[in-house]
Amino acid sequence: MRPYPAAVACIFLLIAPLAGAMSQSSLRPIVEIEEEVYSYEPANNGAGPLWCHGSTCLARTGGEVFASGLKTLPDAKPLNNCRWMLFRRAEDGWKKVFVDASNRTREPCPLAGFPDGRLFLSANPTLVPDPNTYSGPALPQILQFNSDEPSAPARTLLPLWSGQPEFSEHSYRSFAGDGPNRELILFQNVGYTHAEWSFLDRDGRWSAQGQLKWPWGAEYDKPQPIRVCYPNVAIKNRAVHFCGVSDIVEPNETWRTFKKELTGRNWDYDFRRLFYTWTDDITTGTFQPWVEIASRDRTAGWINPGDLWIAPDGAVHIVWTERALDERLREKFFPDAKQSQGLNYAVVRNGKVLSRRTLLVAEEGGSSERPGRGRFHVTPDNRLFVFFYVSGTNANGQSISENRLLEIHADGSVGQAVRVPLEKPFSDFFTATVRAGSLPSLTLELLGTRQGTRHAISYARIKIQ
Repeated sequence: MRPYPAAVACIFLLIAPLAGAMSQSSLRPIVEIEEEVYSYEPANNGAGPLWCHGSTCLARTGGEVFASGLKTLPDAKPLNNCRWMLFRRAEDGWKKVFVDASNRTREPCPLAGFPDGRLFLSANPTLVPDPNTYSGPALPQILQFNSDEPSAPARTLLPLWSGQPEFSEHSYRSFAGDGPNRELILFQNVGYTHAEWSFLDRDGRWSAQGQLKWPWGAEYDKPQPIRVCYPNVAIKNRAVHFCGVSDIVEPNETWRTFKKELTGRNWDYDFRRLFYTWTDDITTGTFQPWVEIASRDRTAGWINPGDLWIAPDGAVHIVWTERALDERLREKFFPDAKQSQGLNYAVVRNGKVLSRRTLLVAEEGGSSERPGRGRFHVTPDNRLFVFFYVSGTNANGQSISENRLLEIHADGSVGQAVRVPLEKPFSDFFTATVRAGSLPSLTLELLGTRQGTRHAISYARIKIQ
């Protein structure tokens, strides 16, 4: 294993736009497969096939690769107007191997897998029998499949919770797996106060449960809990790491009033503070105090979590995207602020940010290459890569829409990014991540939406060399 530095001076380095030097890199990604998995009709229920983007709907287990998907029910009304599907890739392409025959749900159903061939799907079926009813209670469950026979009836596992929480179709759930240790963690939000969690140990017992209370926003006009959503969650040797974004109704009363004048709505959500917490042992039920990794609160910006990886030395690597400001508010509230959009990366240990880097940034008066979502990919020898999307225009004024790959080296330096030669770039995507039990690999696998396709979910397999 390649060790990562135990401590790095806390710095903020800007990696200059990378397009001009990309051809000098020795990194050579080879696209082996690029194909459609399934098409769908929009459910218009506030979710969608990639809505659970903090988790993943792609997993490799037992030598097979699986994907979960959503089927919209034409005879059911939102919110619970979908059913989940399970696909496996065979030699001749993707095959649908299982479909939920009776339950209805709102959100996509993330996957996790173990190397022994067990595949797990997180479902959240509604308990409301009337398909015309807007919302209601739900029953979280985990469905266990065998990769050798995925069409066989699944075993239903019902998580144990602390008390009797009232779950609904708005689960905002996070599902993660420790593949080598055969253990799972499930988080599911309850309102705006906390997330319930339940831990499945290697003996098949839901042996620990608890609540993760949200950070407290004492500084707001009206002090309140700061609900944290779309988190990247990882579990390794029973240590659990959780990093997500604030998701509350606009807490700045002045801005909220101004936004209502623009939109006519009483609400507008805040996604601009990135929070992190962890526990060294989930069975203790105790999480460490929240740490704010990044904020765009001063100029009403925007943050989107990307990925999280626990290195062999215990350091936590985090990647996310930021937009500097809400341009609707700029003229009135911060007229001198400039817009930017960046892909950012940090290393954290024991709640301390050891280093920060901006991997790519587009800003007014500078580069117009806008980074989108970034994901980590880890190889068997613990090389760490970032795969990300880029749009906008290059230095020559030409329109670009492409995926790039770069390596973050063990000494903290960042390699030059290279374009990944996909026929149709992925603008949003999952990976077969180690956070869901897939093993490290020299092959990067993607599931998501591609430019030039409409209402379709696609897959790609890329060899890294």
